[in-house]
Amino acid sequence: MSERVIPLVDQRIASLTAPVPAQPIVADGLLSDALGRPLNDLRISVTDRCNFRCNYCMPKEVFDKDYPYLPHGALLTFEEITRTAKLFVAHGVRKIRLTGGEPLLRKNIEVLIEQLAALRTPDGQPLDLTLTTNGSLLARKARSLKAAGLKRVTVSLDGLDDAVFRAMNDVDFPVADVLEGIEAARAAGLGSGEPGHSLKINMVVKRGTNEHEILRMARHFRGTGIVLRFIEYMDVGATNGWRMDEVLPSADVVKMIRADLPLVQLDHSAPGETAERWGYADASGRHDPALGEIGVISSVTQAFCRDCNRARLSTEGKLYLCLFAGQGYDLRALIRGGASDEDIASAIGAIWQGRSDRYSELRSTLTPDTGPATRRVEMSYIGG
Repeated sequence: MSERVIPLVDQRIASLTAPVPAQPIVADGLLSDALGRPLNDLRISVTDRCNFRCNYCMPKEVFDKDYPYLPHGALLTFEEITRTAKLFVAHGVRKIRLTGGEPLLRKNIEVLIEQLAALRTPDGQPLDLTLTTNGSLLARKARSLKAAGLKRVTVSLDGLDDAVFRAMNDVDFPVADVLEGIEAARAAGLGSGEPGHSLKINMVVKRGTNEHEILRMARHFRGTGIVLRFIEYMDVGATNGWRMDEVLPSADVVKMIRADLPLVQLDHSAPGETAERWGYADASGRHDPALGEIGVISSVTQAFCRDCNRARLSTEGKLYLCLFAGQGYDLRALIRGGASDEDIASAIGAIWQGRSDRYSELRSTLTPDTGPATRRVEMSYIGG
């Protein structure tokens, strides 16, 4: 075992009580937080386990064979997740993304997808139901995921060079198997190809590790209908040893690609969208939809907190208001303590109304972490 501190265990213990206000908060789809941001997007982590050991997320020296994962009984059941998701939808959620860890490791995940796919917004519309995966199990599961009602997937892929990819996932997993999963997802129809609804690839760019793969990735997915997104290496949690000098700014990524493949900036596809969109240009300098687009997510160098409309539900039922939060609100205690739907919905409403999180905007003014109270939740525990 490494001597590094594992803050995740502390974060599981130290949760905040989910308050049930004396005056019920009506779930009318118009909920907004202290900064006027609506609640439209819910990320649900279904497991804290993963079969990769990417050093920017679950480094092997911390998440080793002795790491104390949550026992199965601590996880929210599919029925509990669906019940809670329904209450979020009543408050305005229109999009649900399943995350992990690696969500496809959760046994019978298709059952949960089928339950969530049956939910409807107050105006009768189906949800935008998505899932983020490392792609390792996607080839065998793509068809069943689609049949269960999943709309699309986002696959994490940090390079095409097999040696680089094996080194980054740190379990010697071949890139060819992930590419096979991506093709299976496309063949199954997991992504409509419409703006904002395409199959997506997420590449975390870490300076000194895989920036030489940027152009190769761009050329590979250009014209395929798949949207490639480049994500700045983020200071999530405390186990990845994050340093600012390992961040390659998104502006540099765009400049690098633009020098080889002409790009034109596009409008956001939806309110609260985290990615800045760039379309491949034709000879006239205009966006050619057939060539597709890329996205850059710049949470380090260009904060987008003011438009953030996302809440995160951990695998054992804690509600987090920010990807960089240190504590979550314990909804499971209400769910398993006999609280009514009205009480749980009111608690969610009260928590969101008090939300003022904007870590990325304040990052440069904050002092370094000095103790457990300031440690942030781990990416592997809450998802992206």
